[in-house]
Amino acid sequence: MTTRLARLLGLRVRNQFLDWASSWTFAATLAVNYAIGPLIGLVVWTSVLPGDRNTLNYFVALVGVYLVTASFEDYTFSEAVYDGRVSHDLLKPQPVIIGPAGENIAIRLWLGLFGLPLTIVVAIVAGASYRPSALLLAVPALLGAAIVRFLWTWLLALTAFWTERVHAIVAFSHILAYLLGGTAAPIADLPEPWRSIALALPFYAMLGLPADIATGAPVGAGYLLLLGWGSLFAGLAAVVWRRGIRRYSVVGA
Repeated sequence: MTTRLARLLGLRVRNQFLDWASSWTFAATLAVNYAIGPLIGLVVWTSVLPGDRNTLNYFVALVGVYLVTASFEDYTFSEAVYDGRVSHDLLKPQPVIIGPAGENIAIRLWLGLFGLPLTIVVAIVAGASYRPSALLLAVPALLGAAIVRFLWTWLLALTAFWTERVHAIVAFSHILAYLLGGTAAPIADLPEPWRSIALALPFYAMLGLPADIATGAPVGAGYLLLLGWGSLFAGLAAVVWRRGIRRYSVVGA
């Protein structure tokens, strides 16, 4: 079963990657757009804290984190609910989440193709440098953050079964992630009690945590934080999906 699901996911990723090939200019624009937030933070905080290497390294790493963890399920899956296309996915002999997950990975691959060179250029221009051991430790955290952010956005996208305001809901979550995820300011520089609150919320696990680990910050309970939030969101998404699909069948979409 696991092998079959992996093959189905790989096929979906391949098909979506090829579909996006015709829109590579849009993917390039999307990559640049997603890098703007961390780049603004880089300019602002290196001006506020000139000579602080950790801050510089943190925001450069955050550019890469943003691109690898980007999720757009409010545009992909939710729109399929609104226009009834999800009905076709329900007829396929595979879990519906294979579609959104495959498309998510394909989009991230395209963002990576354009975003990785951009991140390298920013790192060279800014003069960022990292220890190889810290980068290795950041890789599992980055993968975990990508999964957690996908599950979180997927969970919010599932509210399309109840409301047509999914885009507003996800946009609000983006604002919270910007303020409390380590983009507006490094979490370590926030005053109490905001620092403790931000560390306990999932937004830091999605964004700031991998960037912090890449700069050499102690891993601590970071991996456990990712595991905890990932497990919680996966369980909640399963519950919301079951209830949402019953509602979807009732309204006859």
